[in-house]
Amino acid sequence: MLSSSTAAAGAAEPAVDPAAPAGELRDEANRRASQSIAAALALLHQVFVPQRRIVHAGDLIYQSGERFGNLYVLNSGFFKIVNLAPDGRELVVGLKFRGDWLGFDGIAGGRYTCDAVAMDTGEIWVLRYEQLLEASLRQPELLRLLHEAMSRELAHDRDALMSVCTLSADARVADFLRYWAESLARRGMRTDQITLRMTRAEIGNYLGMTLETVSRALSRLARHQLIHFAEKGRRDIQIPQVEALAEFVQRSLAPADVVLQ
Repeated sequence: MLSSSTAAAGAAEPAVDPAAPAGELRDEANRRASQSIAAALALLHQVFVPQRRIVHAGDLIYQSGERFGNLYVLNSGFFKIVNLAPDGRELVVGLKFRGDWLGFDGIAGGRYTCDAVAMDTGEIWVLRYEQLLEASLRQPELLRLLHEAMSRELAHDRDALMSVCTLSADARVADFLRYWAESLARRGMRTDQITLRMTRAEIGNYLGMTLETVSRALSRLARHQLIHFAEKGRRDIQIPQVEALAEFVQRSLAPADVVLQ
C-alpha cells in the first residue's frame, strides 16, 4: 500500500486453496489481515507523519460533546467506546484494537457523540480530518482505507446487535471471547491466553447482561473446558481452541438453544 507497485504486488498474491484444512485457511487469513493492518499504518505514516500520543489506562481520547476535528488511528493498545445512558449509567458500546479508527461519530454533527477511553497503555495517531480529506484527493488509497474502516465498523455494529438479539447468555460470552481472540490473531498476537482489559461489570454492560450472569457464564464455559482461568488472575483466560468457542456459538443458533449446565 506504500505505493502503486506495493499494492499491485499484494494483489498478485496467490489465492488460498479452498480445499486446505480449516486451520491453514484461518492462519492464512490472519496473516493477510496482519499484513494489511501494518501496510495501512505504514501508508498513513508515510503520507502524514502523524502526531503520536501515548495514553494510559483511563485516559480520554475525546469525549461526548467535544468539537470534532480529528480522527484517530490506534497503533497499539486497547480502547473502549462509551455512551452515557439517560439514567446516567456508562454503556460500553464498542471495543477497538490496533489498526482501528476512532472518531467517526463526530463527522455528521460536528461533535463527538461518545467517549473514547484507553484500557491500557497504548499509542494513537492524531489525524486532522480536513487534512485527511485533502490528502485523499492526491492519494485515492487513503480514501479506500477510510471507507474500509467505516464499513468494518458498520458490519461489527450489526453483528454485535445480532448477538444481543439472538444468542443465549452463555453464547454471548463465548462470542465475546471469540471476537477478542480473533481480533488479536488478526494483529499477529497470541490467542491461547488473553488478558481481558475489562471488568466483569463492563463485559456485562457491553453484552447487555448483569455482572452475575457474566460470571456464571464464564464459570460454565470453564467447567466445560472451553476456557480455563490462568493461575495469576481471573482476567487472564486460556482458550485451548478458539474454534471450539465459535462452534459453540453456532450450535446455540440451532432451534434448540445450547445451554451449559
